[in-house]
Amino acid sequence: MKMTFRWYGENDDSITLSQIRQIPGVSGVVGALFDIPVGEVWEKEAIKKLYNTVKASGLELEVIESVNVHEDIKLGLPSRERYIENYKQTIRNLSEFGVKVICYNFMPVFDWLRSDLAYPLPDGSNALCYIDEKVVNVDPIDLVKSTADNSNGFSLPGWEPERLAELENLFAQYREMNHEQLFANLKYFLEQIIPVCEECDVKMAIHPDDPPWDIYGLPRIVTNKENLDRLIHLVDSPYNGLTLCSGSLGANPDNNIPELIRYFGGMGRIHFAHVRNIKFFGKKQFHESAHLSSDGSLDLYEIMKAYHDIGFDGYIRPDHGRMIWGEQARPGYGLYDRALGIAYLNGLWEALTKNSK
Repeated sequence: MKMTFRWYGENDDSITLSQIRQIPGVSGVVGALFDIPVGEVWEKEAIKKLYNTVKASGLELEVIESVNVHEDIKLGLPSRERYIENYKQTIRNLSEFGVKVICYNFMPVFDWLRSDLAYPLPDGSNALCYIDEKVVNVDPIDLVKSTADNSNGFSLPGWEPERLAELENLFAQYREMNHEQLFANLKYFLEQIIPVCEECDVKMAIHPDDPPWDIYGLPRIVTNKENLDRLIHLVDSPYNGLTLCSGSLGANPDNNIPELIRYFGGMGRIHFAHVRNIKFFGKKQFHESAHLSSDGSLDLYEIMKAYHDIGFDGYIRPDHGRMIWGEQARPGYGLYDRALGIAYLNGLWEALTKNSK
């Protein structure tokens, strides 16, 4: 496996490439261009600048997260044709700079969603938290404002201000959308882009919905084994695969993460792995925790063992971390706890490798 670390660029991250380079076992960063409006082409010059910056630090740039999917594609509007053509060109441009995997999602309106960005934990740290009643009982517009106000001054992935400024209009457009229609629109999108991926040797890795259930009446379809199996067969190509996120899918206790890894990994359809832990404290209530198994509700040893058992040689990264040691950073994306997570995951991997011999 290749251990990576998500990085938001020189102008919008509290963490430097030189700091990432010093984390043992990290081979590359997972990057993106966040200043390009969703739906527009990622031009070669902008990609080249990012590529050269990362390579100069001694790291690789082989995974992009995310080339976000324009809302018109999810809605199936006639205007989707232009945005799909732009997406195809972006895939071609990224492939020229050695990108091998694109992580994306197909969540209507909201990307990941939390009720608290700095939920206090007993040890004095804080973490992202989801309490369903705090979400469903607040107006979505107020939730968007609260999320922006508590982001420590950083932009948040999937929470583009210009798009969310049209929240009422977006909700109106999705009013008649159901799960089957959203699946149909995803199928159309994949039918258009996967042939380009095959030509360019770039794999698409869809991220699960976070959390994996409908919110505010918006349909969510990347939620469980049945739906994951369905979507990889919408276009049955090895280039149509998954980002298997233990924290997102694991928010539903019915999702057995090691089982999912063995099932989809056995098909060769897991192209990117997000590994993190969460702690349940009620139905549809969880906070994110340290990666350590005993600190959360997921067994990270069994998760890593499943990856090891299938011979996973793809990309992996620690996912969200707590804010510890007084760090001020993008919520979920500080340096210290994610670096500790990498050390823990690498330790598990080394032990599994040596024990298997």
